[in-house]
Amino acid sequence: MDRKAAFSFLIAGAFLLSSCSGRKAIVVGSKNFTEQVVLGEIIAQHLEHRLQDPVKRSLNLSGTLLAQQALQSGQIDMYPEYTGTAFMDVLKQEMMRDPAIILERVRSEYSSLGLDWLDPLGFNNSFAMVVRGQDARDRHLETLSDAAADAKGFVLGAGYEFFQRSDGFAALNSMYSINWRPGQKIMDLGLLYQALLQKQVGMAAGSATDGLLSKLDVKVLKDDKNAFPPYQASIVVRLDAETAHPGLKQALQELSGKITSDEMQKMNYAVDGEHKVTSAVAADFLKAKGL
Repeated sequence: MDRKAAFSFLIAGAFLLSSCSGRKAIVVGSKNFTEQVVLGEIIAQHLEHRLQDPVKRSLNLSGTLLAQQALQSGQIDMYPEYTGTAFMDVLKQEMMRDPAIILERVRSEYSSLGLDWLDPLGFNNSFAMVVRGQDARDRHLETLSDAAADAKGFVLGAGYEFFQRSDGFAALNSMYSINWRPGQKIMDLGLLYQALLQKQVGMAAGSATDGLLSKLDVKVLKDDKNAFPPYQASIVVRLDAETAHPGLKQALQELSGKITSDEMQKMNYAVDGEHKVTSAVAADFLKAKGL
């Protein structure tokens, strides 16, 4: 290569590096609990595998409204959210129970805000009514209707929000006439399963993707009358970001339908119970899925 050609090559290389370094970063957000941070890390790593644009993380944002504000203001480009939360807490709609209708309405309303609600990731993090495994076997409990037909009844343990929210205790009682025995306990969510196993309560109100559900001898009773609204996890992304980053939507869509409730439980437990690093848990998941 002559000197002139070498010089031209170096200039072209420098220009290419400058262009690459000048690319606007994709900012992935999440709310401030384990499941959200795991999902945010999965999204960020997947985009790093699929796209050439730099990816930044803005995880552990404090709550739904702050995350939504960050998204609409452009401080973040996307974050994982739940259909029921978007429908009732963000859009301020009355509670509904049909997952298809809620998804359609959320998608339509978010589009008017300049946001794209992608197909669900595959799991529903709704309330989960949990009993001891031995009780479920001895008392033949599979569904919440079975629990309502059980004359012995249950002492209930739940977090404060479950008793206050319209989609919690009130929704449960609107569909099932369960015999609630005296002594219901309002407690920290981290103590629910301990109280259940120690027989301080007979039923606990947890979440469908709680990590301990993958490890303990407990039974989640099927909500056979759909008392609780759906909380399907999805990625919501700014339409402007999809335009600015070609291939972004297609890459994100590869995650739709990929995460089961069991898989989310195990990832939550890996972080909370086994104290594994979130980035390592996310990397293991993507590797197992061939992503």
